[in-house]
Amino acid sequence: MSSKEKPTLGGTRIKTRKRNIAAPLDPAAFSDAVVQIYLDNAGDLELIAKCIESSDLNFSRYGDTFFEVVFRGTRTQPGTIKLDEGERHPYSIFDCEPSREVILPSVIYIQKLLRRRPFLIKSLENVMQKFLQSLELFEQDERKKLAIFTALAFSQKLSGLPPETVFQPLLKDNLIEKGLVLSFITDFFKEYLVDNSLDDLIAILKRAKIEDSLMDFFPSAKRTPEALSEHFTKEGLLLLVEYNEKKLFEVKLKEMKTAITNQISEAADVAEVIETVKQHVKDAKFPDIEVVRILWDVLMDAVQWSGKNQQQNANSALRQVKTWAALLNAFCTTGKLELELVYKVQVQCYEDAKLMKLFPEIIRSLYDQDVLAEDTILHWFRKGTNPKGRQTFVKSLEPFVKWLEEAEEEE
Repeated sequence: MSSKEKPTLGGTRIKTRKRNIAAPLDPAAFSDAVVQIYLDNAGDLELIAKCIESSDLNFSRYGDTFFEVVFRGTRTQPGTIKLDEGERHPYSIFDCEPSREVILPSVIYIQKLLRRRPFLIKSLENVMQKFLQSLELFEQDERKKLAIFTALAFSQKLSGLPPETVFQPLLKDNLIEKGLVLSFITDFFKEYLVDNSLDDLIAILKRAKIEDSLMDFFPSAKRTPEALSEHFTKEGLLLLVEYNEKKLFEVKLKEMKTAITNQISEAADVAEVIETVKQHVKDAKFPDIEVVRILWDVLMDAVQWSGKNQQQNANSALRQVKTWAALLNAFCTTGKLELELVYKVQVQCYEDAKLMKLFPEIIRSLYDQDVLAEDTILHWFRKGTNPKGRQTFVKSLEPFVKWLEEAEEEE
């Protein structure tokens, strides 16, 4: 062999790489095949599931088309919810009665398919999202069936279906203004709460990031707490009414707390702070007891604590009480409210180590500033019902109570 000749292997064949030839999409043939399975088994979902399981249909490619057939009996035109030409079966979710008993088997059937083919969850999301964005194109009973299916899907914990996929498409202004979203969401709430607790429902709404947005489902002209309460009460959803009232209460309470905190940090005039509190109480109708609790929390939160120096902490707390005594006095207008303030001080001193030894001094200061009456302190000492640290605090308050009793006897 010359030095210029290249060595070769006799009898070898050089393989060439085959090009990937993409098969053309044919959703029509896939749809017709699924429809035929439904027709052959007369809508029996058990038999249909077995046939689908043993079939060689390309679900990974036509997952969306499959769920269109499940929901509507046939495929829809690309980019729309309009039915396309082709075979159709009469056993779809939209063709059945709008009741949980009839729709539940379809949910269980889909659940079984998803366990076998978990990748189909994305196709289910896509189809549901498309339908929910187009609620105005469905008839009222079709929207109700979709709401029932959605509620049952979450109730049955349909594999991997994310709440945000379901609810976020509903927040479209045109759907909301027509009242379609409110109708859908009401049907959903009613159906879901049949088998689940309010806490379960709130967990779903939190995952969808709409737990604070119930009012956003109402048309703008009806977006008021009164309209929400009236609507859900009429629909038998009192649990939602109470939940929304609680959320509104918490929001308004936080707003009042923030306003007072800002004024205290700016060393505003006591009279100005009193007016601020009164305005918030008037607007939100806060219970008097809640106001007293909030005022004490805000005042103590504003104290500049000094770590482990008990004397400095005592001086700071007592200075705060003296400075803002008029604020407390303006809202501790009855013996019951005064007693509530004592309980509030008791619990805070029990739960906060740096205040544990300050209880008698704080009570004495509140007495000196005319916030607490003698009768209130004696009632708490003799008959107080809150057990948190009570024995310790009663003992520490004994000298002051003895002084009060002696003063009472002298009078």
